Amino acid sequence: MTAIDQVLQDAVARGDVPGVIAMATDGKDITYQGAFGERELAGGRPMQLDTVCWIHSMTKAITGACLMQLVEQGRIGLDDDCGRLVPALANPRVLDGFDANDKPILRPARGAITLRRLMTHTSGFVYDNWNADMLRYNRMTGLSRVQTFARPEDCQPLSFDPGTAWHYGIGLEWAGKVLEAITGTSLDDYMQANVLRPLGMASTGYRLTPAIRERLSGVHQRRPDGRLEVSTFDAPQRPEDFMGGGGLYSTAGDYLRFIRMVLNGGSLDGVRLLKPETIEEMGRNHIGGLAAGVLKTASPAMSFDADLFPGMSCGWGLSYLINPDDLPGRRAGGSLTWAGLRNSYFWIDPKSGIGGTLFTQILPFADPKTIAVYEAFEREIYRAARR
Repeated sequence: MTAIDQVLQDAVARGDVPGVIAMATDGKDITYQGAFGERELAGGRPMQLDTVCWIHSMTKAITGACLMQLVEQGRIGLDDDCGRLVPALANPRVLDGFDANDKPILRPARGAITLRRLMTHTSGFVYDNWNADMLRYNRMTGLSRVQTFARPEDCQPLSFDPGTAWHYGIGLEWAGKVLEAITGTSLDDYMQANVLRPLGMASTGYRLTPAIRERLSGVHQRRPDGRLEVSTFDAPQRPEDFMGGGGLYSTAGDYLRFIRMVLNGGSLDGVRLLKPETIEEMGRNHIGGLAAGVLKTASPAMSFDADLFPGMSCGWGLSYLINPDDLPGRRAGGSLTWAGLRNSYFWIDPKSGIGGTLFTQILPFADPKTIAVYEAFEREIYRAARR
């Protein structure tokens, strides 16, 4: 595994990343694990295998597993109208631009907001980091993302009619609210009881307990000149912040357990979370001929333009991006992937039986230097697997 170590060590030595944790699996065992660099520049604390990171949208895959448990139980169908459960979703509006007086133009949406659409980013909900009109709307109204979930009248409008386009967005946040309406419990409590504790993911959760906080990584911002500097942050810890689309803290080792569960058809170490046919359904493209995965930034401080598979028309499953074609020297076609805002990444390759994850804590998202490290790490994992 020396070549893999070298990739990560060199990235730290060049200053591409201040610290990095990476792990890989063949489904049965951990085939690689390594941690290099510092939790924060000049902080004197090394990155370690059990360092905790804020994984942002890597939360989505775990929320997806929670929701598919409810689908298996017959408590909701993928094509059910979620407005019957969550009033804010019953009468959505579409933002059709702005009038001459700079007032938002809103109209009733055509089509229902279903669970499938929430999970595949085809509901019409978008993130304002990658949508200039929604960023403008949110700044005008002054509502935070959390506030938009509080009352139906404050619900963020859609960017398009449900089912007509793909745009990365807050669908999984709303899907988490659907789960809460069905179960009568918080997403945090449900996730802990039905996914995280059964999988032994003891360092994963929405709440920063003292034991988790003391292992927390620092975060960094890449400046326009390429330099990295330490950025201060403290995440909110209010109950309404249990968002299905982001917010979890985790370790690479914990997340690898989730990856192993998926590679093993829904079970791990004798514990079954989902049926094999459910895992297969989650990994199928659910958006037809729509193309997924390309994000054009509206907020350069938060994200670069993102396209993990340039030139490839990707699909989207039930909480995963899917590359249709093989990547030479890397994952096979039909692999599942996504990422977190602070440049944490994972992939699950059912065909090859390989999965992995790489954690850093850097903004903006889709940082080219971090992605280069991630891709080099993945290549070395597959090279080692072939030997």
